Amino acid sequence: MKKDDQEITLLNSDIASNDNLKKNNFKTTNINILLNRVRLDKKRAFKKRIVFSFFLAALISSLTIYFII
Repeated sequence: MKKDDQEITLLNSDIASNDNLKKNNFKTTNINILLNRVRLDKKRAFKKRIVFSFFLAALISSLTIYFII
């Protein structure tokens, strides 16, 4: 025979331990991951600037050649 009180106590303790785990489990991120993300973002931004500058220079040079000739 099972005791009803014991089953309720076990359920309550499980819920209490889950609440404690949720409260104590803070999201932490490794600083190296953050730094790598910043480096990758800088590289992407630099590549975008290079591509944009190349297309802008090509457009300007093609327009000058078109109007000169």
